Amino acid sequence: MKFIFSFFLFLVFTITSYSQQNNAGITLDSIEYYIQKSKNRNIFSTNDRLGFALKAKRLSVNINIDSTILVSNKAVSELYWEIGLNNKFKKVNQESLEIAKRTKDTLSLAEFNFNLAELYRLKIRLTDSAFYYYHNAEKLYVKLDDKFNTSKTLLRIAIIQKNEKDYVGSEVTSISAISLLEALPEDDEVKQNKSFLYNNLGNVFEQLEQFEESINYYEKAIELKKDLKGNNRATINNSLNNLALVYKNSNQYSLASSIYKQILDDKNLINERPDFYALVLDNYAHTLYLSEGTKQLPELFLRALNISDSIKPNGYNSIIINQHLAEYYNDRHIKDSALFFAYRAKNISEKYHNDDLLKSLKLLSEIEEGDTAAHFLKDYIKLSDSLLKVERQTRNKFARIRFETNQIEQENIQIAKERMWLLIISVVVIMASFLLYLVITQRNKNKELQFIQKQQETNEEIYNLMLSQNEGIEEARTLEKKRISEELHDGVLGRLFGTRLSLDSLNFNNTPEAIKTRSQYIEELKNIEQDIRKVSHELNTDFVSGSGFIDIIKTLVETQTIAYKLNYNLKRDDAIHWDEITNKKKIHIYRIIQETLHNIYKHAQAAQVNISFKLKNNVICLTIVDDGSGFDVNKAKSGIGLKNINSRINEISGIIKITSEKEVGTTVIIEVPIP
Repeated sequence: MKFIFSFFLFLVFTITSYSQQNNAGITLDSIEYYIQKSKNRNIFSTNDRLGFALKAKRLSVNINIDSTILVSNKAVSELYWEIGLNNKFKKVNQESLEIAKRTKDTLSLAEFNFNLAELYRLKIRLTDSAFYYYHNAEKLYVKLDDKFNTSKTLLRIAIIQKNEKDYVGSEVTSISAISLLEALPEDDEVKQNKSFLYNNLGNVFEQLEQFEESINYYEKAIELKKDLKGNNRATINNSLNNLALVYKNSNQYSLASSIYKQILDDKNLINERPDFYALVLDNYAHTLYLSEGTKQLPELFLRALNISDSIKPNGYNSIIINQHLAEYYNDRHIKDSALFFAYRAKNISEKYHNDDLLKSLKLLSEIEEGDTAAHFLKDYIKLSDSLLKVERQTRNKFARIRFETNQIEQENIQIAKERMWLLIISVVVIMASFLLYLVITQRNKNKELQFIQKQQETNEEIYNLMLSQNEGIEEARTLEKKRISEELHDGVLGRLFGTRLSLDSLNFNNTPEAIKTRSQYIEELKNIEQDIRKVSHELNTDFVSGSGFIDIIKTLVETQTIAYKLNYNLKRDDAIHWDEITNKKKIHIYRIIQETLHNIYKHAQAAQVNISFKLKNNVICLTIVDDGSGFDVNKAKSGIGLKNINSRINEISGIIKITSEKEVGTTVIIEVPIP
């Protein structure tokens, strides 16, 4: 039955384990299936794809495997971004960040930091938060030696630095990113990122008014974009517009106009990218205005403004068009129109509070007159100072984020080093402690062995002493027996023989003299009887009754007390038959008394010691009492002497009781069973 029951349990356990493993495998397959469906743009709608990704996430949470949850979260995150669900995108990435931290998944940590940085830069527009997460991602990609993703992250950091007018920082960051890409095989992704970095450098040098450098980098960007596979017309046009803007700002109007015309010649541009078309058209019109080619003006400006307003009325792109129209009408001394477009530019730019508002205030200070112009000039100066302060604070904030992140990284490295050293020191201390423990234990064992050996030698010495004492007693007995034998033979027997002969001679004589003589012989017989009784008594008396073990103890006590200048009183119980006690117990009792007397001399400062032996219920009770200074038994340290006594007590299965009172004395009671 036991076998059947055990086999049944094993079978159930095996089936359950197999079922769980099989279910886990099916679940993982399902998760992978839904993730793949969530990426299929050709068949499913965006909402359907999001549903598949959320199903994969729910299954991942059910099986509670962190790595699978992270994979599912990435799929969900991509679709939240695509749909524009910013809050949900933020939440799922923050959740994933915590899981990646817990599992120490460096790659996932880098990716989710990058995602949050993109959200803050492009959607929420919190520059410092974006910079913080980009910087975290950069450090993690560097740790992974992922040059491509490091350069991609540095590109975003460089753009933020450029937008915040940290031009030197943006230049350094861009160059660092390009140097990383130079070490990689030049595929389309590498070329594309490199072109973006060149474009950013073109922007940086344009703002620094280093136009030749700017043109050089824009041309490099355009060259790389033209070399990319696929339709890259939009990104090429962006760089061409930037290049034309540099030519315009450097007063090379003909070159700028030719590039703008090249872009505007694309008939599909107005339908595909009307906002960009309006921007290029405005730049082209402004180039004509600066080159004094005013035949098509202000129609081109107005057309650009109409296109921009048709897309988004009073949108951001219309600010600069309104400014250009205000400049144009002011230059033509048409004040009403100039003020209309200048105020319109100011009102729109106030929503954004950026450099365009600064330009609008400056423009109004030039168009308006008197106090109104002075008021706008004052606002311009105030805003300019404020923007400079904000830019400075932003740059400082970026520097602080870098410093604090690096500081945290250094602190983490330092903590890791300290932990490593702590671990090493702990291991060394533990090993040293263990070795020390072994050494001390071995030394104690050696000491214990030496003590046992010495104790055995001492016990043998005492035993030999006792044997010697017994030999002396036996010798005394032999001599006494011989003396008594000689006494009986030579004395009593001779007298008996002489008396017997004299009585035989008087048996036949009844004279008064004979009767008197017989009477004398009878008296002699009585005397002989007394002598025989005396000898018999001497034979029956234990002539060594005061000798043996007690004599050895007495000798010890006498010797010790004389040396310690103590008075003693030794009482014995004749009911104790020491010949029946084992030598081991007698030796230990001897050594206990010796050690106790030594302790009394060393610690008690006593004058009198009383030692007594009693037999109670087949137990020898040894009591040692002194009139010394006494001590607190509970607080007293157990010295080597007391340890030796306890060790000996344990050896003979005895019990020790110590009572003491200060200034009265100490009583030691030792009970040793006879068996």
